[in-house]
Amino acid sequence: MRSRFRSDRRLTLRMTITLFLLGLLYVGFVAALIVLLKSWLLVVVLVGAVFVAQFWFSDRIALFAMRGRVVERAEHPELHAVVDRLCAIADMPKPVVAVSGMDMPNAFATGRDPDHAVVCVTTGLLRRLEPAELEGVLAHELSHVAHKDVAVITVASFLGVVAGLVVRFAFYSQLFGGGRRDQNTAVVLATVIGVSAAVYAISFLLIRALSRYRELAADRAAALLTGRPSALAAALTKVSGDIARIPTKDLRTAQAFNAFYFTPATGKEPGVERFFSTHPSLEQRLEQLGRISAELGEAAVPGTGGAGTGGAGTGGAGKAG
Repeated sequence: MRSRFRSDRRLTLRMTITLFLLGLLYVGFVAALIVLLKSWLLVVVLVGAVFVAQFWFSDRIALFAMRGRVVERAEHPELHAVVDRLCAIADMPKPVVAVSGMDMPNAFATGRDPDHAVVCVTTGLLRRLEPAELEGVLAHELSHVAHKDVAVITVASFLGVVAGLVVRFAFYSQLFGGGRRDQNTAVVLATVIGVSAAVYAISFLLIRALSRYRELAADRAAALLTGRPSALAAALTKVSGDIARIPTKDLRTAQAFNAFYFTPATGKEPGVERFFSTHPSLEQRLEQLGRISAELGEAAVPGTGGAGTGGAGTGGAGKAG
């Protein structure tokens, strides 16, 4: 099914290249593990189990980690109404709607495809945003689902998860079993750690590069669908400012899922570390929304509320690939 979110060929190209490079890395990594560990069965079982768990249960894992729960229309009618309206405008399946009890204002989307997707918002976000701002945030998250970049990020991050697990397993195996192992085994374990660490680093950089672009693509698609880039810009400014006031120790649990969030749970604008960030800077995102606002200046219909037939339904909502 094609949605009316504006397609982004550059995003599609980046996703294809990232998956291709990670695929090559994945094949080399598995081959190296089989040679080093001399057990293809062990490697296949480990890699297969992690892949199935991450890909098929990514939505449940994310909801559990962020203390989210599925909510019905009777419990959050306004939230469901916004999602219903946006899905109707975008011509896409409605995802499962969930709410996390966290005070940190944020939202995320996860799931392996548009028919098995979840959009979750925190109570902190619901409490802080105006209706138009919430609509912008939800449109941003729905665009991730429509463009299928949520599934790509899930698959792409799988290799890093496996490499990280192998590094930990080999490290602790060598640390606590060193006295019972011969020199050859120690060399093999050290090599496994080195190869896994290299694979993790490369996949980390590839995922970060894709993640930053997909956030800009989601901002752009959401602004064009709703016809109200200013509302999305206001939400970005408000959420980023409020997260910056939350103590870092309270954000640490959430930071593991930064790649999926509307805005990262860093608590500050990154300095040098922006090159390794999952998101572009706030300035970049606001600058892009400012350009879109100028482009829509004459096309947007005043007073439509973003979800009417003028600004949202037809203004800039092309077919997505």
